[in-house]
Amino acid sequence: MTDRSLALTHEAYATQDVTVFGFWLYLMSDCLIFASLFATYAVLHTNTFGGPDARSLFSLPYVLAETLILLTSSFTAGLGILAARRDRARETIAWFAVTLLLSLSFLGLEIHEFAGLVAAGNGPSRSGFLSAYFTLVGTHGLHVALGSLWMLVLLVQVAFRGLSDTNVRRLTLLALFWHFLDIIWVLIFTIVYLFPFI
Repeated sequence: MTDRSLALTHEAYATQDVTVFGFWLYLMSDCLIFASLFATYAVLHTNTFGGPDARSLFSLPYVLAETLILLTSSFTAGLGILAARRDRARETIAWFAVTLLLSLSFLGLEIHEFAGLVAAGNGPSRSGFLSAYFTLVGTHGLHVALGSLWMLVLLVQVAFRGLSDTNVRRLTLLALFWHFLDIIWVLIFTIVYLFPFI
């Protein structure tokens, strides 16, 4: 290996390290955003202004279906990463396509839930509780939507350019982001949906 190729290899690793470090910084900033939203919800969850509370609004079986769909999507994303590490492009595309379909199903259920609440007069302006609820759950939903768009772009890149080192790294970061969203959703499920029924 020549000195030039060694320098290029070192530069590529340095760029990769900076990218991964930057992504972790982004995730930490997202943690702070969600921590502030959870804190706001904790303060406002009893401020119903004479309107409905969480127990009367939410259906645990419905939210459990959402949860199972999102957790399954995390599992399929993990299988996609295993396939990518084994240099199996078609298998990688298949698993991430399943992940994308699951994420869109989750978003569809969440939008249906929001639309039902708004149609019944229980929109974010109804009370402090509902304002905090829509902000917290909606922010998570926005992250899922953006993650789905990111996934679609990467699927196209892998289909046309294969599993290059860059694409595998991008898929790995996407999967990390997806697992992060699952952790946030488990907290939402527990604090927002489950606690009122305990």
